[in-house]
Amino acid sequence: MTVPVNLSERHQKILQATIKHYIATAEPVGSKTLIEEYDFSVSSATIRNVMGKLEKAGLLYQPYTSAGRIPSDSGYRIYVDRLIPYQNSLKYSLKKSLSHYFGSLQGHYEGLFKKITQILSDLSGCIALATLPHNASNIIYHLQLLPIADHKIMLVMVIDNYQTESVLFDYHDLTVGDEQYLVEVIERELQILSNFLNHKLKGRSLLDIVDLDWSELNQDFRQYAHFINNLLEKIKQNYQISSFTPIMVQGIAKMVRQPEFAQIEHLQILLQLLEEEQEKLFPLIFNNNEQSYSKVKISIGSENLLESMQYCSLISANYYQGSCPIGSVGIIGPTRIAYEDAIALVESTAHYLSENLTSRKNKG
Repeated sequence: MTVPVNLSERHQKILQATIKHYIATAEPVGSKTLIEEYDFSVSSATIRNVMGKLEKAGLLYQPYTSAGRIPSDSGYRIYVDRLIPYQNSLKYSLKKSLSHYFGSLQGHYEGLFKKITQILSDLSGCIALATLPHNASNIIYHLQLLPIADHKIMLVMVIDNYQTESVLFDYHDLTVGDEQYLVEVIERELQILSNFLNHKLKGRSLLDIVDLDWSELNQDFRQYAHFINNLLEKIKQNYQISSFTPIMVQGIAKMVRQPEFAQIEHLQILLQLLEEEQEKLFPLIFNNNEQSYSKVKISIGSENLLESMQYCSLISANYYQGSCPIGSVGIIGPTRIAYEDAIALVESTAHYLSENLTSRKNKG
């Protein structure tokens, strides 16, 4: 369907009113309803004519014969991009609630984010999502470089909770000299490098270290610059593969009460996604290459690639520590979700978390 580039002011107002009324009532909207409840200084026939044109443009449709009209996914997209009346009232109550819990939990991230998702769910009436900060569970405590057979080196890293991460790579570029020299000195050089890297990297998160600049090393370690850069690239590749963290979910019971999920099969595939297939959902709400600070992403109905999300809208945003995205928050609702509320809630939560997590890092 072709969405018109330009809508007249009248078309925009009628589309906006139709969508707002449908969001509020979940009932198809007719011209009589718009005349009675909105300040349109035109006849019912004019309203019907405009609604017919909006239907031909693919922005509204009739769910059944003789019914009023409801928004299509394209109609919601026009509404979100051009017509949404952004609201601020929720931001103040949200900030007050977040300030209370953020200040009282002193780094207990799981409890904090459980409460954040509960607040988002309560205020939005939908499912709320949050991922824990990546650097809350990926701080380096110790690392060691170990020689392995066939010109291989294994980097073993001990991170939070004494979990280990390992990376395997070649050591052809570790030093200069012939093969015999390399065999004789490899263990000594690896120990020297291990000590150096522990000094530089201990206490940092994996996300912190992958973008470090090693171009200005002192004379003793300058010959290792290429090796260290390759090492960091391997860590980065390995970390991106294993970057999935469980998603905290609150508010499923609220979704069950939405009329869009009266058909049990729609609800079942969504519940399976949330409870058993989170690794499919994770890349939709968090992208660690996203650099647009607190930018809210909105996917509506058929815009979602996952079949289980075709009847839903997803509003999400990354939160940051400094310039580094370390997690995300989001809201899932029916396509009839109150977009202005959900966008304000997600945007404010992501911004608040970014400010406070960055502040804590700087103080630390």
